[in-house]
Amino acid sequence: MDKITIGLVGESSATVTEALSATHFGSGNIAVYATPALIALMEAAAVAAIDPLLPEGQASVGTAVNVQHLAATPLGQRVRARAEVTAVEGRQVTFRVEAWDEKECIGEGIHTRFVVDVARFRQRVEGKKALG
Repeated sequence: MDKITIGLVGESSATVTEALSATHFGSGNIAVYATPALIALMEAAAVAAIDPLLPEGQASVGTAVNVQHLAATPLGQRVRARAEVTAVEGRQVTFRVEAWDEKECIGEGIHTRFVVDVARFRQRVEGKKALG
């Protein structure tokens, strides 16, 4: 965690396809870039910023997203997201996230991730299966 510092930046990009559309996700009836896909792109940018710096056996998981989807993006356009670390409190890391298509800013907000021990995390998840 010592390597995770305020100001670290990660980026992610994609081309908007039918598989990333609101109609595909069920989040709308118009074939434009889906809000769930926008959020996933922003999360991928945050992962790119910090996960490569974590010790082996650790990873980050998303715990909060507060995002505004500001503009529609048609199929076929490239989109990119940027996540910048704005706070580190113990194992909690907060990011300012933004995204753009080929014309304008399409989204912005705050995203929080928590650094976990992968083995312990998986063990807890498997424990839920046993309750099933």
